[in-house]
Amino acid sequence: MNNRLSVPLYASLLSMSLLAACTSGDPSTESQQVSQGQGMGQGQAASGGKNNSNTDEGGTQENAVIPYQASVLVTGLNAPWELVSVPDGRMFVTERPGTIRVIKDGELQTEPLIAFEAPFNEEGEGGLLGLAADPDFENNGYLYAYHSYLEGDGIANRILRLKVNENEAVIDKELLGNIPGGTNHNGGRIKIGPDNMLYITTGERYEPELAQDQGSLGGKILRIGLDGSIPEDNPWPNSPVYSMGHRNAQGLAWNPDNKYLYATEHGQRNYDEINRIEAGENYGWPEVEGDEDDNTTYLAPIAHSGDDTWAPSGLAFIEEGPWAGSLLAANLRGEQLLHIVLSEDGTQVEKVESVFEEEWGRIRNVTGGEDGKLYILTNNRDGRGTPRDGDDQLIVLTPES
Repeated sequence: MNNRLSVPLYASLLSMSLLAACTSGDPSTESQQVSQGQGMGQGQAASGGKNNSNTDEGGTQENAVIPYQASVLVTGLNAPWELVSVPDGRMFVTERPGTIRVIKDGELQTEPLIAFEAPFNEEGEGGLLGLAADPDFENNGYLYAYHSYLEGDGIANRILRLKVNENEAVIDKELLGNIPGGTNHNGGRIKIGPDNMLYITTGERYEPELAQDQGSLGGKILRIGLDGSIPEDNPWPNSPVYSMGHRNAQGLAWNPDNKYLYATEHGQRNYDEINRIEAGENYGWPEVEGDEDDNTTYLAPIAHSGDDTWAPSGLAFIEEGPWAGSLLAANLRGEQLLHIVLSEDGTQVEKVESVFEEEWGRIRNVTGGEDGKLYILTNNRDGRGTPRDGDDQLIVLTPES
């Protein structure tokens, strides 16, 4: 049942500066300020300098404590999108122009694991995007990749299963194709859930009506088996659609304890969203943005950016370390990480902090690792950022002792 939520917000809010000089993660996004809430916009807003501070409800500013040390692990990546680790210690990084790079013993290997060829397509925001490793990778060597390709006179997206053999990978099987694609709004994040199902975010390629069309794969979160099958317990029979009404979701993360799924989503000009995803629910695009709806038709975000812009991409639920139990969201135009403190039951947002603002430029993804470490991918060579020395980079955050 689709019920637009309306509950009070109890939160202290983020203090941020306008990032007028930054380029957008979405050509239609612009400013940055915060309004957050679950339901009918009962949040507050705060703005200020770029000193990683937050403002509590009494108006007192305090510095956000960052209990991590940052160091650069790898340089010279080309518009990276996703990072996954496998049991033998290797890390695989997707680069949007079409290669999966290998990091071994902290070193970026010269030869890619695979370089995609025609009908692969890398126009605009498309290309090689999401990647996931099979839970049994150690035995079967399977990776799952999301990429754009030419289909007739247009662009589509598909999910491939890859087979890794020693130092190279080959295409094993197409699991799902003809996902609506274009030069923009391709979604692209894929993650394997606690139920061992593959979850996929898709965009609406600037055709907003696709998000409300249950028969279209555009503007959705999809759920399929690791063999490409459609799970019998999906919300709609014989359909991979898990939730609908999304504009361009690019981040997925689960709380492993309660199995709650969270997602990031780009707004049209602002109103970027953090959503808690439930099977069969409708999140409102293009009928509503943020929590403006009052007709109990759509599910509201648990946080949104109000009149400002985050341009959120990758999302991680932190399982260990000083920020355990909270979410971290990578921001493109926002050029920051958002530290999102959840309520004890995980249904509301209690606090949002900006951290590492403007430290590394555009940030595409954040991933949790062993021993509480966090891994950050910059995204300054994607055509919208301003490359810095060493870009793009893989940065590791190590918890302070």
